[in-house]
Amino acid sequence: MKITSKKPLDLCLALLVRGAAAITCLVLVFLVGYIFVKGVPYLKPSLFSLTYTSENVSIFPAFITTLMMTFLSLLIAVPLGVFTGIYLVEYAKRGNKIIGLVSITTETLAGIPSIVYGLFGLLFFVTYLEWGFSLLAGAFTLAIMILPLIMRTTEEALKAVPDSFREGAFGLGAGRLRTVFKIVLPAAIPGILAGVILAIGRIVGETAALIYTAGTVAQIPGLAKEGSVVFDSGRTLAVHMYALSSEGFYINEAYATAVILLGLVIGINILSAFIAKRLVGGSN
Repeated sequence: MKITSKKPLDLCLALLVRGAAAITCLVLVFLVGYIFVKGVPYLKPSLFSLTYTSENVSIFPAFITTLMMTFLSLLIAVPLGVFTGIYLVEYAKRGNKIIGLVSITTETLAGIPSIVYGLFGLLFFVTYLEWGFSLLAGAFTLAIMILPLIMRTTEEALKAVPDSFREGAFGLGAGRLRTVFKIVLPAAIPGILAGVILAIGRIVGETAALIYTAGTVAQIPGLAKEGSVVFDSGRTLAVHMYALSSEGFYINEAYATAVILLGLVIGINILSAFIAKRLVGGSN
């Protein structure tokens, strides 16, 4: 009787799981397809002009600013997040109070709304440090935002590495530092890169924090003032799309910007997956 009573339940659960997966795929396909249908017809050569004007509404400066902002934010956050994760997993003792404190802090930072980060960046980086509305202020603000994500994914990736890897390295006479960087870290790279990809997605799609810190100047940073690229203001693709849609006069161009934004995210994901495979293949 128990077996027969479980069969209908198993069937219902299987249908629910498959139905949820199908709905998720359909929503994704619908979202991407709708944006492409609405935006692709308005991808004109004038949208890729070197300079922005009210006539061409060029997205090229925003595209370059997005790449620069992503690079700067990752340059700040990835080393801090990865090294912190390595310390918590490989060096800190089990039950250490520091681990609990860092975990609580990380969870708290991950739950703070982006608008709060933007106000903090405005008060501290823009006003107190006198950086002004600049790429550097925006990059540091975004680095603080994505730091908890990179830390947690690094921790989980390192914990997923079997202890036999460490024991084998120690048995061959390798020290802890060599074991971590030669054995454990290469095996955890796919998981770490997954966190980096998620962080890139948050950087590319962020608007509120960047409006308060990086500004909304529609030009390539550094062209107006030579030698001050990181201290120049600029708008990313997400901020550019928000500005166009909020004005109400360039809705079609906003959809075209969304197409470029999706293409950028997909391209970054493909490139990251390719790099992860190469690194894993090289470590083997």
